[in-house]
Amino acid sequence: MSRGSHVTVLLKAAVDGLKVRADGIYVDCTFGRGGHSREILVRLGKRGRLIAMDRDPQAAAAGGEFDDKRFELVHSSFSAFAEVLLARGISVVDGILFDLGVSSPQLDDAQRGFSFRADAPLDMRMDTSRGVTAAEWLAVADEGEIREVIRNYGEERFARQIAAAIVAARARGPVATTRQLAGIVAAVVRTREPGQNPATRSFQALRIHVNQELEELTRVLPQCVDALAPGGRLAVISFHSLEDRIVKRFLREQSQPPRLPARLPLRAAELPSPRLTLIGKMQRPDDAEIAANPRARSALMRIAEKTGQV
Repeated sequence: MSRGSHVTVLLKAAVDGLKVRADGIYVDCTFGRGGHSREILVRLGKRGRLIAMDRDPQAAAAGGEFDDKRFELVHSSFSAFAEVLLARGISVVDGILFDLGVSSPQLDDAQRGFSFRADAPLDMRMDTSRGVTAAEWLAVADEGEIREVIRNYGEERFARQIAAAIVAARARGPVATTRQLAGIVAAVVRTREPGQNPATRSFQALRIHVNQELEELTRVLPQCVDALAPGGRLAVISFHSLEDRIVKRFLREQSQPPRLPARLPLRAAELPSPRLTLIGKMQRPDDAEIAANPRARSALMRIAEKTGQV
């Protein structure tokens, strides 16, 4: 796989999971470079429709290559899901797909600041047209905030030492580049998993915080269930435990009947149904896909279907 290229993870499995109907309306909430969108369009008929979303301006620009009247790409974060549909007069959709996390083009473009492999400005914003960069946040956050972000979002056991080192370093000058930050972290992280850079967890944590990734996911999932037609599918691909924990918990809650007051006089037939049914078990890429695309190794996918319960 060449630098800057993007191999779509779980391509066939995810789109298979959506059970695409020829005349259906689908939403690809994480367009990226369009791998899943292309596959959905192949399966759509002339009357089908696909709305894609991405907050990365470079991804939005890549969508300009699609010359298809059934397709529209919206430059937006997916937490605006309901607003995007409302603006287009859409109230119900047949399938929704998420491919969470950072994409290969984002990682491989040093100037985006997501990776410590090359020296570059410490940006990390997925939407470079707005928001605060990682460098700007590190310049003003107090030590406790930095520690909590690195601990909670990076699951980093050396969070306290890293936060203290960052605060000490910025007293001497701005922490403004990826190599600077990676060096600060490496100096205080005493042990690390074999083959993993000492800064991996800290970079992940800052990226998640700067982009409010977990908050965005928490906000959008209920909107998706509201918008799905009965029989419509929701497929979510995640790449680390924090994302998957949110997805797993939400789908589990939505696949159970609503809790009712104790001793409520209702017959079994009168009890409300769950809003979702879980489809199959959690899926991972097979060995062949991981061999072809090592970045797929941490991916996992969960699929659920909307019941008749609104």
